[in-house]
Amino acid sequence: MLKSLAKRWVPLAALLLVSRLAFGVDTFIVDDIRVEGLSRISPGTVFNYLPITVGDKVDDQKVQDAVRALYKTGFFRDVRLERDNDVLVVIVSERESIADITFEGNKAIKTDDLLKGLKDIGFAKGEVYNESKLDKVTQELRRQYYANGKYGVKIDSKVIPIDQNSLSIAFKIQEGEAARIKEINIVGNKVFSDKEILKGFKLTTPNWISWFTKDDQYSKQKLGGDLETMRSLYQDNGYINFTVESTQVSITPDKSDVYITVNIDEGEKFTVGDVKIAGRLIVDEKVLFKLVQTQSGGVFSRKQLTATSKDITDRLGDEGYAFANVNAIPKVDNATKTVAVTYFIDPGQRVYVRRISFVGNAKTRDEVMRREMRQLEGGWISTKMVERSKVRLQRLGYFEEVNVETPAVPGMTDQVDVNFTVKERPSGNLLLGLGFSQSQGLIFNTNVTQDNFLGSGKSVSFAFNNSDINRTFKLGYMNPYWTIDGVSRGFNVGYQETDASEGLITRFTSRTASAGMNFGIPITEYNYIGTGASFEATHIGTNPLFLAPEVAGFIADEGASFKTVRLNASFSYDTRNSAIFPTKGVFDQISAEVAVPGGDLTFYKLFLDSRILIPLVKEYVLVFKGNVGYGDSYGDTKQLPFFENFYGGGPRSVRGFEENSLGPQDIYTRSLGGDLELVGNAELVIPVPFLSEIKSVRLSGFYDAGNIYGAGQDVTFRSIRMSAGLAGMWVSPFGLISVSFAEPFHTQSQDKIQRFQFTFGTTF
Repeated sequence: MLKSLAKRWVPLAALLLVSRLAFGVDTFIVDDIRVEGLSRISPGTVFNYLPITVGDKVDDQKVQDAVRALYKTGFFRDVRLERDNDVLVVIVSERESIADITFEGNKAIKTDDLLKGLKDIGFAKGEVYNESKLDKVTQELRRQYYANGKYGVKIDSKVIPIDQNSLSIAFKIQEGEAARIKEINIVGNKVFSDKEILKGFKLTTPNWISWFTKDDQYSKQKLGGDLETMRSLYQDNGYINFTVESTQVSITPDKSDVYITVNIDEGEKFTVGDVKIAGRLIVDEKVLFKLVQTQSGGVFSRKQLTATSKDITDRLGDEGYAFANVNAIPKVDNATKTVAVTYFIDPGQRVYVRRISFVGNAKTRDEVMRREMRQLEGGWISTKMVERSKVRLQRLGYFEEVNVETPAVPGMTDQVDVNFTVKERPSGNLLLGLGFSQSQGLIFNTNVTQDNFLGSGKSVSFAFNNSDINRTFKLGYMNPYWTIDGVSRGFNVGYQETDASEGLITRFTSRTASAGMNFGIPITEYNYIGTGASFEATHIGTNPLFLAPEVAGFIADEGASFKTVRLNASFSYDTRNSAIFPTKGVFDQISAEVAVPGGDLTFYKLFLDSRILIPLVKEYVLVFKGNVGYGDSYGDTKQLPFFENFYGGGPRSVRGFEENSLGPQDIYTRSLGGDLELVGNAELVIPVPFLSEIKSVRLSGFYDAGNIYGAGQDVTFRSIRMSAGLAGMWVSPFGLISVSFAEPFHTQSQDKIQRFQFTFGTTF
């Protein structure tokens, strides 16, 4: 330390002595100031720091103060003050600037990260070099390596002059091996075992994935987080007086192993006593008490206190009190081992929305986004309505990301702005390419789609699809806001040729031309009615050599060419939070299609589609799906047309079974389909390891069950096919890619098993 002080203050003392000798004891009035010796630094910088101005009287003390002030800037290696008649002459020698900083030997930490750490302490390219900072810089580099568990790191520095005004700094680093956590010991725990406590720690002893996760490398910050996790574990289970008494971290002499010992005092278990709500109650007290999670007589939990405060704050936010404060005040009674809890409410002022604005929508018109708003300008703010507005923007499918902020209006205590920031995804798509499906084979498709035509929110599309099974042409148009109230209207025309024999289905071919119109009517925020009508002309072709009796019988009764007028209607309830890969919400839809009299065939089909998404912890999502379909004929038509049957098995049904293979079969062991479909799925969506930030990828474990039933077949437990496995989906720039591996069980001898299944490309 004495050496460091001498290195810093001896030059300054020498400068003060030189300046004193230069001036002697004479004083004078400064008529002008001249600066000499500057190269990079402007004279204005010197004048800003110089405590002498024109007209000042200069004596020895002012000279010393001036030299000291200029020297303290760190810009100068040498400073002298001289007198030329009544002109004060400031003579300086600038320090060199840092032209470059280089590293050699760093592998564990990227060069950019090292440079960022140095920049934070004022050591970067372009800065003035000061040798007194070099020790601090070396310590900062060591700190970064210690944070990565490399306690044996060696760092050498070398200053390389480039010219008179600049130099470079070269650091040579020997990183050494990272120290591993050998043991983590918890001392004083009786309520929870070491295993239960350490389960929540991010730091751990070496395991089979530590080479990648680095979770066995000691970090002071991570240990601090783990101690907070442990404190939460105890305080969420009644141990309000839990304390961490001490923490010891020791490193072996060879700096390869780390031992961590944590001494704790668990305290005693407390229960909840009286629960009260106090303060200015804007919302009825009974309503607020329904949000209180801490119940008298229950185990005290800090987590419940925090959750209750948040829920009450959100409820007040729905009434316009955006800056409400809800403080949970616990009163501990050590004698009775109870905690009385009072939630004190300060709602503040009711806050109004001045303006709603959008940023990032380079293409999408403001009016398209504004019509999705449930929060209104000029009204009081509702956190519920702001969040709902955000969800509605996400559900448009036009944006990859939607964020919202509610900053206060400057100078106003009762107004905020609501600012939405979006990142647009390409809404226009010209897809010319190939795809592959195990059921349909090689697929060539051309798809020209504009989901957000000219930023208007309208959708225009043309598609051509050619596979082993289907050849399809489609042209569509949809206006989601045909009326100002959100009634949608769409048109579509299409032509499709099908060769069912290529898909394990009973052999026939069909040609269908169709045209239709549909409407969507919002009833409430979450309820929708859909309705529409279409006209279809269908011709069936068969091969007498491979004609199933069921197909032959239908054609004998009804003919091979049909004109059908089809009406459809649906009712849906949808609270999902996103159009792509939602993470919470419910979707229920009941729909019906009826081929009405006036056409050649009369039949109906009923559908039930239900999905429930339950968010769990750490981005895990539990998903339940159920599909029921039923069809039958009426009037002069004797049976449901075979080409309208339901088919099951494959990636969109019960995985692990070949697509379209479930249900009744013809005499050639090919699928006939059936008039009843029952399929259920349960999935656990799990975060993709190392790719949690990528929202276009989803990984899940699943359990599927279901089957297809023909007319007169009974639904029994034995008849239900089941499978379990893993699935992954990626919304790629080239279309949806889905992969699954399933292990079927509860099978029958005639079942066609296909454990690995995938699709690539867009199909229609």
